[in-house]
Amino acid sequence: MAKKIAVDPLMDKLVSLCKRRGFVFQSSEIYGGLGSCWDYGPLGVELKNNIKRSWWEAMTHRRDDIEGLDAAILMHPQVWITSGHVEGFTDPLVDCKKCKHRFRADQIDGKTCPDCGGELTEPRMFNLMFKTFMGPVEEESAVVYMRPETAQGIYVNFLNVLQPSRQKVPFGIAQIGKAFRNEITPGNFIFRTREFEQMEMQFFVHPSEDQKWFDYWKEQRWNWYLEIGIRPEKLRWHEHEKAELAHYAKAAYDIEYEFSFGWKEIEGIHNRTDFDLSRHTKATGKDLSYFDQERNEKYIPYIIETSAGADRSTLVTLVDAYAEEEVKGENRVVLRLSPKIAPIKAAVFPLVKKDGMPEVADKIYHELKRHFKVFYDDGGAVGRRYRRMDEAGTPYCITVDGQTLQDETVTVRDRDTMEQTRNKIGELVGIIGAKVK
Repeated sequence: MAKKIAVDPLMDKLVSLCKRRGFVFQSSEIYGGLGSCWDYGPLGVELKNNIKRSWWEAMTHRRDDIEGLDAAILMHPQVWITSGHVEGFTDPLVDCKKCKHRFRADQIDGKTCPDCGGELTEPRMFNLMFKTFMGPVEEESAVVYMRPETAQGIYVNFLNVLQPSRQKVPFGIAQIGKAFRNEITPGNFIFRTREFEQMEMQFFVHPSEDQKWFDYWKEQRWNWYLEIGIRPEKLRWHEHEKAELAHYAKAAYDIEYEFSFGWKEIEGIHNRTDFDLSRHTKATGKDLSYFDQERNEKYIPYIIETSAGADRSTLVTLVDAYAEEEVKGENRVVLRLSPKIAPIKAAVFPLVKKDGMPEVADKIYHELKRHFKVFYDDGGAVGRRYRRMDEAGTPYCITVDGQTLQDETVTVRDRDTMEQTRNKIGELVGIIGAKVK
């Protein structure tokens, strides 16, 4: 008997909201779409950029011991042989002989298809890297790979960053960039996609201090999710058992979030030991060791890696913020995004389009726009404008009314409490700025 495919009401609602309000669209939608590839719309790109900016500031701007990098997506193909990706970056693949659906063998039970009950093929290993060709001739010697992770770009640039930055171990290198994996079973909206963006930091330490820094970065990364507004009760740690550990890892923990489809990884913290720098040293003959003047010792540093997904982090913020509630007999949908990462910080409304209110509202809008991402809306009843901003996650709505023309005060409405206060126009930048920064 065929297994009934589960429907996730929350994710269905979220996908609908994301399209309706301009967060995320399916790639190439007018051509029928491309599987597990997504485009970020006007609000989505702002939200994702705010998340990346928050990560970058936490990792580089607030610290003196981490440098930034933006490595190329295309790298020498030998990099991926050395790293083990060409040989080992694989998943077991099975196909249903009846319905032709494809699955990862390690994620299904039994020998029958979970969709139709048909017989499955024997598992075969499938490499997840996308191949392409560099140059005019499509031949084996011209094969290059779309990088499946950003970390290797950091390792091969270890000395290039170390020397001009004049850093000393312990120090880190941070990078945000695109990666590509030909996933067998992508899904759950933007949780698992074939093209995605990583936010990774590699922290180089003395081998004797690996556990100290591993524990330190676990705490730092957990706290960052709280900083961007994620509820702590929805987060937990998952320690990798020995059988789960990647070939390069001495220890690994995942930060998991409780989605409607279960607890899933949103970030990994790994002790990669000296595996990566040692392998690249051996493959290239280039000495990637570090001479520690304080210790009078030469060694290949151990690496503590923090690896998060910008897309998964975006999804987490959307899921965690989504709420429905009844207000005066009507259903209100609201995204309670932290003001720090909300795409639009404030919306400005003239109560009506007459009596000089639009001119005052326009002036306020342009003044605030110098400091924040602000939206101007004069269409329809104010209540409807509030609902649109609630769905967009906008923390504050500012309404210009008749009293504004008399005393230069406006109403400021809070998205979460729906409470309204009157404030002087000249105070708005300070009031909103204190909340969003």
